[in-house]
Amino acid sequence: MTQPVVVFPDAELVAVTILRAALDEATTVGTEWPDDLLQAVKGGVVSVTRGGGAVVQRYVLEDVTLDIDVLAADKGQAHDLAQLVRARLQAAQGTTVDGAQIYGVSDVSLIWLPYEPDAETALVPRYVLVMQMRLRGRPAIT
Repeated sequence: MTQPVVVFPDAELVAVTILRAALDEATTVGTEWPDDLLQAVKGGVVSVTRGGGAVVQRYVLEDVTLDIDVLAADKGQAHDLAQLVRARLQAAQGTTVDGAQIYGVSDVSLIWLPYEPDAETALVPRYVLVMQMRLRGRPAIT
């Protein structure tokens, strides 16, 4: 008997799509830190990277961990942006984004972890938000 071929959605793309649509256009949202980081933090930077993840129900559901760096001009702005990112991703539960069905969104952690680009530069305010997203797979088109 042939096993089904199921493809799971790109969780980074799903999160970035949600956040680009929901956050202020001055906020840089992507999967990597921008080259002009020290300039971009003025409007806020959100960088989504897939962490771990595993299939929960074979051929159906996958839990994906997302590591989300949130940087801004000051600690208060970084905190507020991290909370907004968290809220926007949680609000996406039960929706479909670019064909990806989002069955669940949950928090793992939110920590303060400032970034120091070099010895001559002040710390860049940064929170690291870790969230988990449960996504439904879809049959591969053959």
